[in-house]
Amino acid sequence: MKILVTGGAGFIGSHTIVELYNSGFEPIIIDNFSNSDPSVLLGLEKILGFPVKYYWDDCNDAVILEEIIRKENIKGVIHFAAYKAVNESIEHPLKYYINNVGSTATLLEVMLKTGVKNLVFSSSCTVYGQPENIPVLETTPRQAATSPYGNTKVICEDLIRDTVGSNIPLKAISLRYFNPIGAHHSGLIGELPRGIPSNLVPFITQVAAGLRPKLMVFGNDYDTPDGTCIRDFIHVVDLAKAHIMALKFLQEQSGTNSYDVFNVGTGQGNTVMELINTFEKVNKIKVNYEIGVRRAGDIEKIYGNVEKAEQLLGWKAEKTLEESLEDVWRWEMKLRQG
Repeated sequence: MKILVTGGAGFIGSHTIVELYNSGFEPIIIDNFSNSDPSVLLGLEKILGFPVKYYWDDCNDAVILEEIIRKENIKGVIHFAAYKAVNESIEHPLKYYINNVGSTATLLEVMLKTGVKNLVFSSSCTVYGQPENIPVLETTPRQAATSPYGNTKVICEDLIRDTVGSNIPLKAISLRYFNPIGAHHSGLIGELPRGIPSNLVPFITQVAAGLRPKLMVFGNDYDTPDGTCIRDFIHVVDLAKAHIMALKFLQEQSGTNSYDVFNVGTGQGNTVMELINTFEKVNKIKVNYEIGVRRAGDIEKIYGNVEKAEQLLGWKAEKTLEESLEDVWRWEMKLRQG
């Protein structure tokens, strides 16, 4: 069965390609490589033993999207394609709304036109804003988003929900995931940010590798055990597998309409300093960091209850924080060695 993966050359998308093949699906990538690199395709080929089929196109283009879906006889879609940097979204909100919301609306329109009925959407725990209570449940009220990026995920969730609610034949799941880290154990694919990393872990690895002088820790005066923000850090391979289980869940559902949301994380939180200390310990290397002021748009602490995914999807995170940080350093080292 052919599955279209938008943004399939990205960090989470590329790891999901591997797990789709491992589960008997045939993924087709569409990616405009605006925030990914074609070298990822070579890494995938080395892991799988053959080249992955891909289209170097933009899923905001309805004509091209429809042509690909019809040509490949696509039966389901996993939608990753989106801009994702919180700070950049604050500086350039219109860019984020046009791309993230626009591409989702275009995809839904084309899916309805071509009769593709199964959709797994890449959402985010940012839809919860700064929750009053943690761990958050799927029923936890969504708070006002703290960034335009987070708000695009809220709008896209509502867009999908309302489309399903209009009684058209569509079954969809939004996966609200927390903070993906790590890399494929082979070290052949991993997070590959362009320019200055916006995510914590690739910044840590680049500092440790000597590519950047120091890491700035944004704030140590939060109401947490060591004053730094708390996040739920999940290994990207575990996260990729959640998409496969969500897709299978949709296929097994009776009826023609359904929509649901699932938290995808480890179910526990770690502070930024705990992450840094663990990275130093498992990889036996020091990270030069400095404590700075709080950063606009950052949430103090969040992690999720993942029992719903465990019970209904049959999925559970398996890899530890230590494994994640060992894998990401292996990826960084292979990357620098060429």
